[in-house]
Formats: sequence, structure tokens, C-alpha cells
Amino acid sequence: MNIKPGPGGDSVETTTTLVLADDHTVVRSALKMLLEAEPGFEVVAEAGDADAAKRYVLGHKPTVLVLDLNMPGRPSLEVIPEIREASPATEIVVLTMQNEPAFARKALQAGVRGYVLKEAADTELVQAVRSAAAGETYLQPSLGARLAAEPEAPADDLSKREGEVLRLIALGHTNADIAEQLFLSIRTVESHRAHIQQKLGLAGRAELVRYALERGLIT
Repeated sequence: MNIKPGPGGDSVETTTTLVLADDHTVVRSALKMLLEAEPGFEVVAEAGDADAAKRYVLGHKPTVLVLDLNMPGRPSLEVIPEIREASPATEIVVLTMQNEPAFARKALQAGVRGYVLKEAADTELVQAVRSAAAGETYLQPSLGARLAAEPEAPADDLSKREGEVLRLIALGHTNADIAEQLFLSIRTVESHRAHIQQKLGLAGRAELVRYALERGLIT
């Protein structure tokens, strides 16, 4: 949020600029309508993946980035620290379907200011953006209660399916290859990959390969 002096030295609120990042055009359009209906909100760019979101943030230096966690390309949680470093004044609000406390915890640890579920976007997102713009953390209340009640999972607590996906990633298979071999959709494989990286705290294929080697998943 930009503040400038008004007549007599009073502060006058100016525009809160926003970048929207979601891989579905219809979702972005709906979010833009929702946010720009609020006084002082302006969407300056829209992105379809996390790397594009990073580019637009660097170009526009918005007040807030509204970011989906699961998009094609690099996992959003991998890009969030890069965005925070490149544009420290830009706050990040995650808008996602991931309702597990572990994801909210990882996102907050990565540096986001807000975490809102898509199912509650119409009632929670505006408040989350306003809070983030003011430098305050916003966690959807229903999720916040679960986060407080559930202990953090062990870093290497992978499910059997996640272990299979990790092994195939380490062997050099693409998401499409893995989807075909495990009879999954590419979107599901991307989601598994994001979960694996979040649980292990790893970024990029090289670190996943090293982890798999150390655990004997590949030779």
C-alpha cells in the first residue's frame, strides 16, 4: 500500500497494486473482478505460473502478489523465497485448494503473509490482501485452528506414492513420463512433486537426486 502526505500533513491512502498468479484464466478473471471492486485495489499484471509471477513482480513491484500454490512449472514454494529476496516490499498471499496445515506452515516459513483457501476467496481474500498490505499476517481462521492443533510432520515423512514419484524424478523421468507409468494425471504428479519438495525442504531436481541417492532409492 502506498501512502503519501495529504494537505496539512495528513496521510492519504493511495493504490494497493496487485499481481495475480493462477494457471486458470477464468479464475484470474474472477479474482480480478473481486479485488478491483474494492476501493484502492488495482491489478497490474496476471501470471499463469510461478516464474511468470516472479517476472511481473520484478517489473511492477506490486504491493501484494496473490499466488496459487499448484501451477505448471516450478513449484510456487520454490519461487517464493526468490520473490521475497528480489522484491522485499512485495507481500505474498497464497490462494490455494491445499487445506492441509503442513502446506500453510511451509508457506508461512517461506515468507508469505497470507494463506487463504480458494473455497473461501469471496469472503477471506480481500481481508487477507488488506492485512498483507499493512504488513500483518493473515491465516484463514478455520485453518489456523488446525495449524495450532497439529504438530509439524517429520521432514522425510513421505507417503508410498510420493516415494515412487521421487524415485522416478531422480531417475530423470519427466512429469508426463511419471504420469504414464503410475497411471496418474500430470497435474497429480506436479502436486506430488510439490508435496515432496515441501516435506523435504528441497528445491530443484539436483537436491531431489542427492536425497534419493542418500536414501538408497536409486543407485
